[in-house]
This record gives sequence, C-alpha cells and structure tokens, in this order.
Amino acid sequence: MIRRFYNYILDENEKIRNRMFTLTSVIILTCFVLAIILSLILRRYEYVLGEIVTVLILSGIIYTGNKAGKLPLASAITCLIVVTVVMPFAYYVSGGATGGIITVYVLVTLYVCLSLEGWIRPVVVAAELICGGVCFYMEYTHPQWFPEQDTIIRFIAMYLVTMLVSTFIVFLVNFQIAMLKKENERSREQRDEIERLNAAQNRFFSSMSHEIRTPINTIIGLNEMILRENASDEINENAANIQAASNLLLHIINDILDMSKFESGQMQLTQSAYHTGDMLSEIVGMLWLRAKEKDLEFHVNVAPDLPEMLIGDEVRIKQILINVLNNAIKYTSEGSVSLSIQCEKKSNGNADVIYSVADTGMGIKKESIPYLFTAFKRVDEDKNKYIEGTGLGLSIVKQFVDLMGGKISVNSVYTKGSTFNIVIPQQIASDSNIGELDMERRHSLNRHENYHQSFEAPEAKVLVVDDTAANLLVVGKLLRDTKVQVTTASSGEDALKETLKEEFHVIFMDHMMPGMDGIECSHAIREQAGGRCKDARIIALTANAGGESAALYEKEGFDGYLTKPITGEALENELRHQLPRELVVMTGSDEEFLEESLSWSSEHTKKAIVTVTTESVADIPKDICERYGIAVLPHMVKTDGGLFRDGLEIDQSGLLLYMENSDVRVETVAPEVEEHEVFFAEQLGRANNVIHLAISSGVAHSGCPAAMKAALAFDNVYIVDSGHLSSGQGLMTILAADMAESGRSVEEILATMEELKDKVHTSFIVDNLDYLARAGQLNSRIAGATKSLMMHPVLTLRKGKMGIGKVFFGNRMSAWEHYIDSILKNADKIDRSILFVTYAGIPQSELEWIRKEITKRADFTKIYFQKASPAVAANCGPGSFGLLYVEK
Repeated sequence: MIRRFYNYILDENEKIRNRMFTLTSVIILTCFVLAIILSLILRRYEYVLGEIVTVLILSGIIYTGNKAGKLPLASAITCLIVVTVVMPFAYYVSGGATGGIITVYVLVTLYVCLSLEGWIRPVVVAAELICGGVCFYMEYTHPQWFPEQDTIIRFIAMYLVTMLVSTFIVFLVNFQIAMLKKENERSREQRDEIERLNAAQNRFFSSMSHEIRTPINTIIGLNEMILRENASDEINENAANIQAASNLLLHIINDILDMSKFESGQMQLTQSAYHTGDMLSEIVGMLWLRAKEKDLEFHVNVAPDLPEMLIGDEVRIKQILINVLNNAIKYTSEGSVSLSIQCEKKSNGNADVIYSVADTGMGIKKESIPYLFTAFKRVDEDKNKYIEGTGLGLSIVKQFVDLMGGKISVNSVYTKGSTFNIVIPQQIASDSNIGELDMERRHSLNRHENYHQSFEAPEAKVLVVDDTAANLLVVGKLLRDTKVQVTTASSGEDALKETLKEEFHVIFMDHMMPGMDGIECSHAIREQAGGRCKDARIIALTANAGGESAALYEKEGFDGYLTKPITGEALENELRHQLPRELVVMTGSDEEFLEESLSWSSEHTKKAIVTVTTESVADIPKDICERYGIAVLPHMVKTDGGLFRDGLEIDQSGLLLYMENSDVRVETVAPEVEEHEVFFAEQLGRANNVIHLAISSGVAHSGCPAAMKAALAFDNVYIVDSGHLSSGQGLMTILAADMAESGRSVEEILATMEELKDKVHTSFIVDNLDYLARAGQLNSRIAGATKSLMMHPVLTLRKGKMGIGKVFFGNRMSAWEHYIDSILKNADKIDRSILFVTYAGIPQSELEWIRKEITKRADFTKIYFQKASPAVAANCGPGSFGLLYVEK
C-alpha cells in the first residue's frame, strides 16, 4: 500500500494539485494519529473517541473521492470539515491559545491553499479565519470553559506541535520544489522537442519548396516558349491561362512557406531598388485574367507623383498586393475591383506609399473584422464555403506589413464591398516620378505580341548546372534566341569536369543537388587547380526566396541569385548584367517595359489622403462645400406628410410656410447607423481617411451617437463630436477641410478640432419658443408665457448642450440690437476673418439692417449670411438668427 501511495505521488500523469491534496491529507491524518497516541499517553481518554471518528470520516471522504475521480469535491469537503469542526475541537482540547494550536493553524492554512483552487479557496480561508476568531473570542470572554493544562504538559505539547508542524512544512515545501523542478525539466524537454520539430519542419518545407518549384519551373518555362511562338489565338489564350494559374499556384506555395518562416521567427526582408511601373505591370497582368473570367472591371489608379524607383522588398510588396487583390476578386461576384496607389513624400528622402484595394463584393460583417487577419480563419464560412483558398493570404499580408513598419486597415459595409488600405514606408531611389500614364497604352489580353529577345551574345559561354533534366531544358530554350553558347551539367562533379575544359563567362548553379550541392560546387570551382572558371560569375538558382537567401549567397561568394520558377525576362536580365559589356549586343527597346492589360487613370481620379464630411445641419454655403469637397449627410424632417431629406426634398421656406399654416408637430430625425455606414463607405472611395464633424451629442435628435457606432465598422473613419450645431459646427468643418487641403495629418486635424470646441460660439435669438415646443423639446406652457411677456430668448450651446442664455424684452428690432451688442461688445477677442449670420424666415431688408449693425461695431474680412437648414429652422422658427464665430 505504501508502494502504491509512493507511485501515485510521483505519477506525472496525475495533476499536481491532486497529488498535493493527497499528500497533505495524509500529513494531516498523521497529525491526528499522533494526537490520539498523545491522548492515550496522557490518559485523556474522553478525547480519544472524537479523534478516532475524525480520522475515519476524513479518510473515508478522501478514499471515496479518489475512487470516484472527484478529488476536487473531496478536497473542498475535507477542508471545510477541518476548518469548521476539527480545528475548533482541537482548539478546545488543547486548552486554548496557549496549547500550541496556533502553529497547527499555520499548517491547516497551508493545507487549504495547496489543496483548493478557484473561488472555493478564499471561501474556506475566510471560514477558517471566522471560526478561529470565534474560538479566540470565546476563550477571552469565557476562559472557564476551557480545560486547564499542567504547565509542563502545555510546554511539551507546544514544543512537540511546533517541531512536528515545522517538519511537515519543510517536507511539503521540498516536495513542492521537487515537483516544480520536474515540471520545469519536462517543459525544457518539450521545448527542445518543439525546436527539433520546428527544425525538421523547416527542413521539410525547404525540401518541399525545391521539389514543388522544380516542376512548376518546367511548366512556366516551357509554357513561355509556347507564348513566344507565332501560334494561333486559341493556343496563346490557353498558354496565358496556364501561365496565370501556375503563377497563382506559386504564390500559394510561397504563402505556406512564409507562414512557416514567420512562426519560426526566421522571416527577413531584402531591401533593394525596384521600378514601380514594372512591379505593378507584373501584378496586374497576373490577376487581370481572373477578373476577366468573372466579368469584373479591373481599375488601376496611380498618382503621377509616385516615384519611378523605390527602395523596399519588391518581392514581399508584390506578395502583399497579389494576396489582397486576389482576395478581392475571389469575394466579388459582380462589379469591379480597383487598385489605387499614392505617395506621401517625407522630407528625409522617405515616403509612405499608400496602396488601396477596393471591391464591390459581399463585404465583411462587423463581428468578423477582428478575425480577418487570423491564419486559417475564413469569415462568414457558410456563405463562402464554395470559394477556394487556404485562409493564409491576409494573415501573411498583416505580418509582412508589420515587419515593414507599415499599417493595414479595412473598411467594409456588409453586402456593399470592402476597401483595404495599406501604408508601407519606403525610401525614394529616384527623383523622377512615374508621371501620367496614357490610357492609350492599354493592351488587350487576347492580343498576342511576338517575343523579342532583349540582347544577343553569340560569343558568350554559359554553363547551367542542375540535377533535373527538365530545368536544363527550360534554361536552354529560354536563352536560345539570345544566341549564347549554353553547356549543361547534371551534377556538381560534371560541372567541375566542364570547367576544366572550357572557360565560361557565367555559371547558373542549382543550390540543392544530391551529392555535391551548389555551394560546395561553387567553392570548388573558385579553388579548382587548373580550372578555367575561377573568375566566372556564378548565379545561384534557388527555390528559397527571401532575405535569408540573399544573405546566404552573398556570404558564400555568389554573384547573384534567381528564384525558381525562372521567367525568360528575369533570366535574360540577370545574364545581361553579368556578361562582359563587349559581348552583349542590345536588340530590344524601352517599349518592351510598357505595362500590358493595364488601365491607368488620370490625375483627377487620385484619392485624397483625408476628406472632411459633415451633416446638413452644419449650415455651410454650397460654394464652400464644393471648393473643399465637403460631403454632406442630410438629416430628415418628419411631418404628417412623411419623412423628407433636409435641404434636398424640403427647403426652409416651404417648411416654415407649412408650419405657419398648421399646428402639426414637426421633428428632425438624424440618420440611422446604416445610413452613416453607406455614407462613410462612399467617402472612403475617394479618400483614405474620413474625418466627420458631427452635431453635438448633447442636443436632441443628434446624429453623433449613430455616427460613432457606424465608424466602428471602419478603421479610417474618425468622428468629431463638434459640441455645436448649425454654422458653429460648419465653422469647425471648414477649418478642418482647409487643414486637410493643406496636407495636414489626421492626428493634427483631430487635435485642432478638440481645441476649437471651446473657441467656437454658437447662439441664436428667437422670436419665441413655440417651435421648440412643437418639436417636443419644450413645455408648451413655458413657450406661451415667454410669448405673452414679449420675451426674446437667446438659445446658447454650452458644453455641447442647448440652453437659454440671455433674454431680451420688447419688440423684435430692439431685442436684435441688444443681442448684437452683447455678442460684439468684446470684438477684440473675436477672430474677425469670418463671421456667420445664420437665419430663418428673415426678409432681405432685415438682413441688410443686421449687416449694418454688425459693421458699426466690428470689421470682419468675410460675413456669410447663411440660410439655416430646414432641420434647424424647424426648431428656431421664423424671425430667428445667430452670430457664430471663433475666438482668437
């Protein structure tokens, strides 16, 4: 039995907490057995029966719980019995606090903490503290209830209990430390095993990369030879389809391999200069066919100020755009997919390149957006189950963007479409820009153009080393029209034989070969006694792309490398750069680098970095909205006749006339969340970021809460609670739009708007409060009282909430004059560049009187007389106006 107990305690398959509970329970029971022996020695027979019963009950609970597999329940019951029954009994038996029981409490507390977990642990500890406190209190108030102990017996008991408890605590602590060491050792072994598995996985992926790319290299290379031939349109179309499918298959393989590198922390970037036009042409040429197959329009909008050359990881940037565009095409059944590219140039020779991919597809649900960049996770699985894909694309995109120090965001309205915005910082490598790309440069996909080699070098000698015969065949055929002299070798040993016989200018060397691999062979060639190719240019052919490959080949003395599958263009370009100039005769022209199948936009389609929007209640003149491109979301006016769009389906004059001729209730209704979402999605089609100035959230029927809720569906929509309405809100919108036009960042604009909230002043003097009462915002009795007393209240916005400020008595013109005086008496504190006079139901003659009264008191550069929107007029009523301005 002792052997079984020992094996159980050391059994690593059992939970540590269960083992600790069993061990500590045995210790506690041992203490009780020793207590029974001590009671018998001291002839205190009246306590022996209780102690025996306690041991039997606790042993039964522990045994039953262990047998039934319910040790957590057994431990909870045991601990509760110990702290609520056993310890008070022991406290009494030992003669109170001076009998050594205090030390036992320490052991019991340790027992509870080691045996229990979760919410039950603090409950039991609290019960122990309460029961212990009651025992102390009872002894203090009624000491006669507790048996007196002889001094010698009390000291012996205290010593024995202290020594026993200390021994058990040391034993438990040592056992706990031993268990932790064992667990740490197991964790270390598991970590080592995981590292070994990761290393094996990396070797597997490296091998798989080589094995899969080899046949793809053959397919793409030989297919390119078909495209070079002057074949029929049907053959050319089939070959183009094979080429596009092969390239997409290649990118799927790259995604799988890259995910493995990210997980192992081995992903690196390779920064180099690249031509932006060439990269975009290759991307679009690859994906155009897929869009065409689904009958989708494919638009590419490139800002003319995009630098012609940038420094970045071209391969990875290309991979990012291909994944996002491919995703957009997959999830769009009709409509269009567009790629827009802009550039924000910095002062230090750097630039933020902004890639925007928009589609008219099914969109993404709000609840799915947080999982969008999770590997192997596909959102809306039921609806998308027939769409092919690995679920890796966007996850890899996010990791690459983060690695480059960039940012990716998504804006989407479900069933309407999505827009992905990617910002990648890069260095500018050329002062020249890509410029205007003529729409006439479009080429039809089905139109076949004859291949022309870019150069000829009949005197050049090239050695190609590869263990796969198909690869040797492909390279030989791709270089055929350049007229170079190609020799092939199927192993490192054969290559060394060839380099003894012939002097080659360039050697293309496969990396992974059986026997002598490419690196060993290249070293042998450099050191070969009697070899004729010690100074030859050696180019590695590899299936492994990425920064680690570039670093490896540079370290091993290679002059360059090409990633399989190898295209004819890449092979020719590399060979042309490596051959001595005197051997190369150029035959091509710069026209061969023009983009195929590409629709380039003119500058007027360029997306803005920031656009500013607002609502119809902002009361901004139409010409200012047009000048700054301020989009306006209309509020609604609700009458007995239905809902009408503010300023579009109902105007101020018609509404006031309608209200004067009837007593019906007229209300303003803010746009719903869904309306805001559609509005924001439209604006993101013309800008990368949207700043929306909303009416104060503190006024009735505000659209601000709905706007904020709608913005949660987008990453690039920023809502500003203006704290104002009417032209006060409009003033802030105009200033924000002016900052956006001058190139200020989103952060700068938002910070300025926060400062402006306290500087903008919004107030209106109204003839009476009848219209507010009819809109349900005021008691009709109060409105009637103010009217009968010829009161002209001033409605003022303070801290975002509308209230009554000053009140002027008398006739209308007198009240107006006092109102203008109160506003302009401290004109020196007002920014006099702009003043808004926003009015409702005031004839032109009275407006001219207001202008004269203003100019008597202060000079303003620009005074705008703006008719209030129907939504504002419905609350203020005719004969109302306000002076709205900004403090200095």
